[in-house]
Formats: sequence, C-alpha cells, structure tokens
Amino acid sequence: MPVTLQNPFRGAGLPGLTEFPRSSSQVVGALLALCPVYERTPLIDAAAVAADLGIAGLQIKDERQRMGLGSFKALGAAFVIAHDASEVVRGDAWEQALRGRTYVAASAGNHGLSVAAGARVFGAQAVIYLAETVPEAFARRLRDMGAQVVRAGANYEASMEAAAQAADANDWTLLSDSSWPGYIEVPTRVMEGYVQLAAEIVAQMVTPPSHILLQAGVGGLAAAVAVKARAAWGEAPKIIVVEPDQAPALADSIRAGALVETQGGVSNMGRLDCKTPSLVALAGLARDADYFVTISDAEAERGVAVMAQQGFASTPSGAAGLAALIAGLPEIGPEAQVLAILSEGPEDA
Repeated sequence: MPVTLQNPFRGAGLPGLTEFPRSSSQVVGALLALCPVYERTPLIDAAAVAADLGIAGLQIKDERQRMGLGSFKALGAAFVIAHDASEVVRGDAWEQALRGRTYVAASAGNHGLSVAAGARVFGAQAVIYLAETVPEAFARRLRDMGAQVVRAGANYEASMEAAAQAADANDWTLLSDSSWPGYIEVPTRVMEGYVQLAAEIVAQMVTPPSHILLQAGVGGLAAAVAVKARAAWGEAPKIIVVEPDQAPALADSIRAGALVETQGGVSNMGRLDCKTPSLVALAGLARDADYFVTISDAEAERGVAVMAQQGFASTPSGAAGLAALIAGLPEIGPEAQVLAILSEGPEDA
C-alpha cells in the first residue's frame, strides 16, 4: 500500500521559504500563440477506469502528444528560451535570435528534450548532461534534435552538479527545472510554463475535482498545477503529491520541516527519481498540498499495466499518480471526482 503523510504546513507553508511558484500563465499563453505546433492537450473522461476503481469520476489530462515531444516538459524549458528570444529579437528574425548562446542542463530525459527543442528553434546550442541511469533512447533523441549529450554521474544530482560546473566554466546559461538558494528566477519561469497546463485544465473542466493527484520528482509540475488549482478553485480540492518510495524528497523535507536530501536506491520511475527537491516547488507544495504519498516500483509497474489495458500507455513516471490511485488511497472514497495527469508517453513510442 502507498504510504501517506498528511501535510502539517498546509496553508501556512514552511517557515523561512518565501519564493513561491507563480499562478499566472499570461506571458506563456502569449508566446505559445506564436508557436505553430502548440495546441491544447485533451482532458479525457475516463469513466470506465473510474468505475473499475469504485470512484465517481476520473479526468485524465493527457500529455503524451504535447507539442511533438511527448511530455508536459515541452512547456517548461522551451518557454524560458522563447522568453529569452522575445527580449532580443528584431522583426521576425526568431530563428537566429539566440545565435551564439548555449544552454546547458541536467535531465532525466524530458527536460533535456525541451531545452534542445527550444534551443534549435531560436538558433542556440544545447548541451545536456545525463546520469548513467538515463536510458540511451533519450540520449539518441537529444542528439537527433541537435543537442550535445554528456554522461556524468550515477544519479540526477551528480549530473546537475556537472552541468552547473560546465555553465560556470564556459559562460553558458544554466537552465534547470530545479531551484536552490541563489538560483530561483529561471526554474520559477520553467514552472510558469507548466502553469499553462493547469490553465488548460481549469478551462476544460466543467466542475472542480474533489481530489488532484500530482506525481513529483523535484516538484516543478506538481507545484505549478497546485498553485493554479488553488487560485482557480480555492481550498476545496484535496491535492495529493505522489513520489517514488526510493526518492521521497518532498515528503522527507516536509517531515524535517526544511529542504533535505533524501536517500534511496534507483527507482523505475526514472523521471521522478530525484533525491533533492526544488526549493521553490517545496515552498509551494508545503503551502498548497494536503498529502504526500510514496509508492513502490511494483505499484508503479502495476499502475502502468492497468492503464495500458485501458488504452493509456505510459511509463512508471508518467502514470505514477494514477498508480497510487490504483494501489489504493484511503483519502479517496467512492464519491471522489479525481483529476490525474498522464505526464508522458511510453518510452518506445
């Protein structure tokens, strides 16, 4: 069974953390209006899945075709790069707006694709650092998009340190989806891109959900959706953050009352296997989330199998929120109207 932690900081947030995710997506929307491949992803009424699980309703935001990249992360780093381009472009010379500039990032896969895509569109270069545990299929996709790929370290944190060192040594722009003291603005803008996903959901839903399931690695997506949900729907929805039991970075930080680095083995939820949370995401979720839940690799695998049978093929990372629902959450009863996010497509897609 999943392990649940009720958030004692709900509403007040963690003491000392004052930088929060932004709830507005107006700038994102304006830039996306200029993007020919942007379109709103579907919100699917998964009535059959809800019936099988014994709940009143289930809405699934399907990110598997987002802007041709197959993940919600297309809205993050690419938006940051587009924003940079908008500040220097002259006339309609968008394709060369950032010529001579290099963006460097660490990634467990999809964030790197977003960096590579944004750099290619606006004439910049992308260098992506991958840990040894990231599948080679992601490295090939990155190279196909014109990015330089560097393998560094046994985990995400090690690749992040290597990327930061490379940025300093080469005067490159570090574009991380995590945040820490002294590095706030760029990752906050990444999360601002993710708020667009939540804004779409708010526009698509007729009535607010009773429960929202949000999978988390460093926490950027979860924090972005949570802050928008609170702005749109107030205190009513119960927000549940789902992490791998091998990387409970947010849950352990909530237990400690401060940002901590957690410990654990390698999880099959690779994109969520982050041992240190984003500082801004932690601040937002400590204030906005009701529960933090951890699930095992076996529960994630079972969730993927069940959802695939229902026509929702994904990965353990992409279906983690739904996997927690399938594994059983006592906080969700038969009258629940649940919102979940299928955050990426299958790796062999």
